[in-house]
Amino acid sequence: MIDHSTESRIKALREELDQVDSRLVELAASRQRIVSEIGRVKQGEGKQLRDFRREREVIERVRARAGALGFDPMLAERLLKSLIEASLTRQEVERGRLAGRGRGRTSMVIGGGGLMGRWLVEFLDNQGFDVQVSDPVESEGSVDWRAIADGTDVIVVAAPILPSANIISELTEIGTAALVFDIASIKTPLIDPLRQAARAGLKVCSIHPMFGPDTRLLSGRNVLVMDAGCESAVEEARELFADTMAEVRQIDLEEHDRLVALVLGLSHAVNIAFFTALERSGMEAGHLAGISSTTFKRQLDIARDVAGENPELYHEIQHLNEHGAWARDLLKEASQSIIDHVVGDDATQFADLMLRGREFLRGLDQPRPSGIRADDL
Repeated sequence: MIDHSTESRIKALREELDQVDSRLVELAASRQRIVSEIGRVKQGEGKQLRDFRREREVIERVRARAGALGFDPMLAERLLKSLIEASLTRQEVERGRLAGRGRGRTSMVIGGGGLMGRWLVEFLDNQGFDVQVSDPVESEGSVDWRAIADGTDVIVVAAPILPSANIISELTEIGTAALVFDIASIKTPLIDPLRQAARAGLKVCSIHPMFGPDTRLLSGRNVLVMDAGCESAVEEARELFADTMAEVRQIDLEEHDRLVALVLGLSHAVNIAFFTALERSGMEAGHLAGISSTTFKRQLDIARDVAGENPELYHEIQHLNEHGAWARDLLKEASQSIIDHVVGDDATQFADLMLRGREFLRGLDQPRPSGIRADDL
């Protein structure tokens, strides 16, 4: 027998819940409008967008308020952090648009049909550039970069690594007054073409955005900039990120590949080895996830992201980096050390691995090397 009074009560409560949800969305939209106005005021006064001290104060206040209402403070914090990130993303986009650094200027993204190429097209478009795309994959609207290179203000080479080297060499032969930079993940094949271009008088440098094409907020994201022999190109490249919250760090061009052999190559290899071992175990991924520990779940999430990336690009990052073998040997030696200490029942040496790692990772708590920061504590 159906209890109509219960059904009626549930319906009424659901309607009330729908109203609360609507109010939550309205309040979130109101918050976005307010932070947009704050962003405009800050920009007018030359202030940084992000204030970490203010964020901490807001989060602590919200946690205290949640506790007083019998609401989970951790959930309240997660909700607020999501709203803060959305607000910062909106402020960052609006700041770039309002600054209009590209207004009245043209840019071209060679390889603009790729994932990072599309990200750069949107990034430059938001700054007011008239953006053109040159990409054999993008037949509609694609232009011949060779024909218009000399009339462009900014040229971004977002092609695969080896073609990027050839494009820079061709640009050197053609000649252009544009700011030219590549975004290749591996620089060794590009070093000679870049330096030759600089010697020929091109305004050229190299950058490496240390994030993927799904990135929306640049706060805390690194952009590496390298001087190929033209300081003015480095400064102009920095300026493109001046209205974002990205951390722009200059490193030596020749040092880049040794660093990314660890930062990219090693981290990729660890995750590929992780999901390859799981795949070969014969166990189902869903079953493992269903009984996972916190550490396993976090590693699984990262591994899934890596597995979804472009295999050709990831192979290039391993194969074309002359320092890649060094990083992989370190991984092999570390793995063998673990095996040796476990099989040999050497608890002392096993503990030594962990203690030395703990000491090394304490460096994460130390101040980071100075660099250009768009946000300030």
